[in-house]
Amino acid sequence: MPKTSLSPVGFTTTIPLEILLAAGRQPVDLNNVFITDPACHDLIDEAEMAGFPRNICGWIKGLYGATLRQGIQEIIAVTEGDCSNTKALMEVLQLHGVTTTPFAFPYDRSVASLTHEINKLADHFGVSAEQIEAARQRLNQVRRKVHEIDRLTWQENLVSGEENHYFQVCTSDMNGDVDAFEAEVDAFLDQARKRQPKTGMLRLAYMGVPPIFTDLYQVLEESGGQVVFNETQRQFSMPYATDSLIEQYRRYTYPYDIFVRLADIEEEIAKRQVDGIIHYVQSFCFRQIEDLIVRQRFKLPILTLEGDRPGPLDARTRIRVEGFVEMIRARKS
Repeated sequence: MPKTSLSPVGFTTTIPLEILLAAGRQPVDLNNVFITDPACHDLIDEAEMAGFPRNICGWIKGLYGATLRQGIQEIIAVTEGDCSNTKALMEVLQLHGVTTTPFAFPYDRSVASLTHEINKLADHFGVSAEQIEAARQRLNQVRRKVHEIDRLTWQENLVSGEENHYFQVCTSDMNGDVDAFEAEVDAFLDQARKRQPKTGMLRLAYMGVPPIFTDLYQVLEESGGQVVFNETQRQFSMPYATDSLIEQYRRYTYPYDIFVRLADIEEEIAKRQVDGIIHYVQSFCFRQIEDLIVRQRFKLPILTLEGDRPGPLDARTRIRVEGFVEMIRARKS
């Protein structure tokens, strides 16, 4: 978490970032803080020592550990549209003196309900609609540059799947410093445009929450597979041009039902000429059930991977990944 003069506000998944920027607060995606901590295993261990059950998602335990380790005093907890365990996490953090504010993405995506939730959050941080819109325009400047990184990935083969993952996932909080992140994006774009395109790689889509594995993209590339579509990470970057904040977060697919997500995924895998799909599911997450629907909906080869704790792929999973890429290559030859 970068040090700034702004007071940090943590959050458990993507929220309307514009409100925090308008309020002059530092946005901190607790997921990013957890997974990039060199001692992320310790954060899970600390949560289990505190009493979190073993059969609870590793991300929830990591968010708990990251909040306390970083001394974050205020968080926004997304209680609808993401993990239902967030409600209990919010209550446990309250015991530690952390101020918690709930936010909900309405399941029905109704304009009225979403407007109500966003207005509540704006009132809590004392910002006006004009301030929020100004912040949205500033963030969109950076998001458009990240969209260009995505285009260079699938259309020109100049950016790796892991680089694509990194820059898109960072848009959830702009690494806590919008100006510094924009400078990093600009430098990367300059570098990427000078590369020679990769050739001969199979084109893969990645579905699901960002992986808890640390070397998945590396193993895929070593096997000859290039991720040209990162589903959820792309959603963090707000890929659709919209006229209003409400519409922007209505079109953001991640917190809503699986069919909203699938419509977006189908369009993108057709456009990006994908050969196969990696579907990542997190242990003890309700989204594991959705794998049943995913497998019925798509005709492309699908490999479902389940992860629990952060770290490299275990030997069995690595062999499955390598075999999957090899199988697709054999089908195409």
